[in-house]
Amino acid sequence: MGSETPEARLAALGITLPDPNPPVGNYVAAVTVGNVVFVSGHGPFQDGEYIFRGKLGRDLDVTTGQQSARLTIINLLASLKAEVGDLDRVKRVVKLLVLVNSDPEFAEQPMVANGASDLLVELFGEDRGRHARSAIGTGALPMGISVEIEGIFEVG
Repeated sequence: MGSETPEARLAALGITLPDPNPPVGNYVAAVTVGNVVFVSGHGPFQDGEYIFRGKLGRDLDVTTGQQSARLTIINLLASLKAEVGDLDRVKRVVKLLVLVNSDPEFAEQPMVANGASDLLVELFGEDRGRHARSAIGTGALPMGISVEIEGIFEVG
């Protein structure tokens, strides 16, 4: 990885952070308390709409769930960047909560969540990017989206 910044790694991967998507309720996208940033739940938003809708294990497979989680973490990073100005300020990805809209029999939420976690490790490296995480199956998510992710980050 060398001395490349997370934003340079994004560019090398061909990823452009979108404008942060607007909150869908009475909350803000991110709140900074001291040197910790709490980023609200985000979904797979692209080109003005939520995509990857449906339940994992019924409507979507694990690979599609991973794509949904990857898109969701890209949206979350856009809000994080808007809050802190530069992703290189991230000292540590602390924790993710990954909610997976799941059929009752679906049990591969951790594999779906890897779609987000793998990208964070790729962008921030092992030391800064590996994080604590919960991957939870849920019966429904807003607008029928497949994945919702919130995150906690240490910044400097």
